[in-house]
This record gives sequence, C-alpha cells and structure tokens, in this order.
Amino acid sequence: MNASEKFLKLALMKRTNLFIVSLLFTFLACAQEVKWEGKPVDFSRGQLVVHPNKRFLVFEDGTPFFYLGDTAWELFHRLTRAETEKYLENRREKGFTVIQAVVLAELDGLNKPNAEGERPLINNDPLRPNEKYFAHVDWVVGKALEKGMFIGMLPTWGDKVDKQWGVGPVIFNEKNAFEYGRFIGERYKKFPNIIWINGGDRLGGGNNFAVWDALARGIKSADPNHLMTFHPAGEHSSSEWFHHTDWLDFNMVQTGHGQRSYAIYKRLLVPDYERIPERPVLDGEPRYEDHPVGWKPETLGWFDDADVRQALYWNLFSGSFGHTYGCHAVWQMLAPGLEPVGLARNSWGKDLDLPGAWDLIHARKLIESRPFTERVPYQAILSNQYVPETDYLVASRGKNYIFIYIPTGWSAEVNMLRCGWLRAKAWWYNPRNGEAQEIGTFQAKDVKTFTPPSQGRGNDWVLVLDNAKNDFSAPGRFPSSK
Repeated sequence: MNASEKFLKLALMKRTNLFIVSLLFTFLACAQEVKWEGKPVDFSRGQLVVHPNKRFLVFEDGTPFFYLGDTAWELFHRLTRAETEKYLENRREKGFTVIQAVVLAELDGLNKPNAEGERPLINNDPLRPNEKYFAHVDWVVGKALEKGMFIGMLPTWGDKVDKQWGVGPVIFNEKNAFEYGRFIGERYKKFPNIIWINGGDRLGGGNNFAVWDALARGIKSADPNHLMTFHPAGEHSSSEWFHHTDWLDFNMVQTGHGQRSYAIYKRLLVPDYERIPERPVLDGEPRYEDHPVGWKPETLGWFDDADVRQALYWNLFSGSFGHTYGCHAVWQMLAPGLEPVGLARNSWGKDLDLPGAWDLIHARKLIESRPFTERVPYQAILSNQYVPETDYLVASRGKNYIFIYIPTGWSAEVNMLRCGWLRAKAWWYNPRNGEAQEIGTFQAKDVKTFTPPSQGRGNDWVLVLDNAKNDFSAPGRFPSSK
C-alpha cells in the first residue's frame, strides 16, 4: 500500500465517523433550533457526474451537488498542517464544498519550499516529483475528505506554462506536460474528493493550447473518472478554447476583479449557458472580498460583502450550477513576514470570517430548499423597462418556484401570468442573514410590483414566489437536497 492509499484509507475512516456525527447532529436539530454549520459532502453516493440535462453536477445516485468553492491557491505551499486544519475546519463550518488549490503554486512555488521545507520538483523537472512534497499534498487532500469537501486541484499555476506577469520559470512543454499529468492523475485517482482544474489564470490559445491540452490528456489517461474544467485568465472563459474537447466536463469563467456591473455576466456566463453542446458553467473567480476594485483602491475602493453577494446571486440565477468565493488575503495565505500581492491587507487568519464568507451559506440553503436541477434562468418574468446594470435584477425558476435577486432595492415588476400557476405565495428572503418574511398569496395574473423592505447599496433581497398549491417551507430554513 503506497502513501496516498494509506492516507485515503485513514481519511475515509475518519470521514465515515464524521458523517455519523453529522447524522446525530441532524437528529438533535429536529428537537431544538441550532445553527447549521454546513452539511459535509456524502461521498458514499458515488462519483461526481454531469446531470443528463447538462446544467448541473450530481452524484451517481442522482443526488444534486452544490459547488460552493473557496479560493485557496497557496494552501499546499504556505500552510503548516496545524494551519491547514484550522483553515479547512473554518470552511467546513461555513458550508463550503470545494477548496480550490494549486500543486505547483503561483508565488514562487517551485523555488520557495512549503511549510515543511520541501520543494515540489527535483531541479524543477516535472518528471522528477519530490515524494515528500506530494506526501504533504496527499495529507491535505485526505484531511479535506475527512471533513467532507472536494479539492479543486490545479496541477500547476499558469506561469509554469506561460510566464506573463508571474514568477515562473516556464518548465512545461507538450511532452512533459502529458507525463506530469499522467503522474498526478495516477496519484490522485483513488481519492473520491478530486475535481481537476486545468490551467491557472492564463489564456488557453496560441502556443499555450498544446501544453494545456497535453496536461489534460495526461491526467485523463490515468484518471478518466474525476471531472475536469479549465481556469482561464480574467474576463475570459474556458469555452473560448476547450468547449469542444473531450476532457472538459464543465466550463469555468473568471469575471475577475475589476467589474461591478452585470455586463460581465452578459459577456461571459450567459453566452456559455447558451452554447451548443450544452455544458454546466460557473464563475470560478469573481471579485474577491477585500480586494481593491480594479487594483485602484484610492479611487474605486475595495470589494466588500455586498459585492460578494451580488456576484454570487447574479452568477447562480444566470444559469451557474455553483459559485466560488475568494478573499484577497486568504487565497495567498498572507501572513506577517510575507510580501502582500496585489495590495492585499490583513492576514489570512484575520480574514477567514469576513461578512461575505458567512453570507454564502444563505445562498446554499436557499438553493437546496427547492428542487435543485430544475432551475433555469427566467428573465421573462420581469417587466421592468429599465434597471442599470450595476443594480440588475436577475430571475431564475424551477417548475413550482421562482427566485428574483434584487441587489439594491429596486422594485421588481413581475408578470405573474408567466408563473404558469393559478396563485403564488411570495416571500422576501434576506441574503444577509437567511431569514424569510412571508408577503402573502396572490392571484398569478397581471403585472404586480414588489418593493423590497429596504433600499440602497447593501440592501439586497431575493423575492421568492412559490406555486401556492405546493407546501414549501420558508426558503432556506430547512435545507434539503430535493
């Protein structure tokens, strides 16, 4: 039994014990109101696959999977095991289901050793991996498995393929990328909690295409079962280069860190949703919390929790199957003594509990409170003649429910006839605390105006409409996976 198999066996044993505790916790929750700290992923449901409708991810037994990711690019490179435990437990408590991390890390990840003093490659040769470094990666993946989370694993950051603004050095070509891919695919194919993320903040065209394609094919030659996507450069999508490849299972866009307008979703995510053949899509790198807007804090300020929620709901209601959160200090695991990247402030430990990180769970609870894989974009329900793209209202629906996100308190003019029901029960859902207020039950005819309880930046709301003949609970209050 090799090192990765030992870690896998131990993690699965611990994961089983955690699931038993989770069941007990759920039973106790029925007897008294308790704070929901995040439902761990149940890996006994089989491997992750694309739903037959090509819009969502589900387990083999049909259970829907909500991709709620956190950006932890430097996780393998900068954190000790104790720090890793602290970080993963924090994210588990907040309901995250995927941790995105890079094996050959961005911040001089080839030459600066990890917290245990190990570099990933011998003489920076992709064909000579350092067993001690990868044993630590094994441990982190196993610890995430124990806590019920996937690792969205990037085999390398983009500067090792195309240096651009990075540290580099460039070490990959078409031949060694395939062999490195085959090595890393073989090593992690037995871990059930892997989602492959090829790329690393780079374009996929030109001379880069052959290398990224070879890396993907190398991984898939050893591990055909885990899903794979591609992480593109800012304000681009994987679909631009790889939509028709046989290794891409879902598209990833990066709306990036310079936009506060829905225009970026119209440019990237909406077209991806409409592409043929259909593939699931999500925003894998939106505006980070506590990141300077457009890298110009002196004039544009910093992204905050209101920006986080706005990107989250715009993304989900435009057709995405999930969402990735990011915090500027956390992705780089910034700590005293380390040089900040991109004007980052504070440290990863201090920023773990920023308001935006807490708000994500309310979106997950809302989505999981209604039949999951029915949800499609539904702008046709709105009759507003004009809403600025910075305040844009976005609607989504299932067969017997409709969600409308209102980021700054504009009134929603709803064509009730397009609900397709006789009567609708309406709720205000607060994305800041997960509380629902019943509005009333209405005839589903004519255009009805719904004005949120509060207005202005930071006063965002979700209008929930349910088919009145169905017995839905207050949205988000009783999470389920229907």
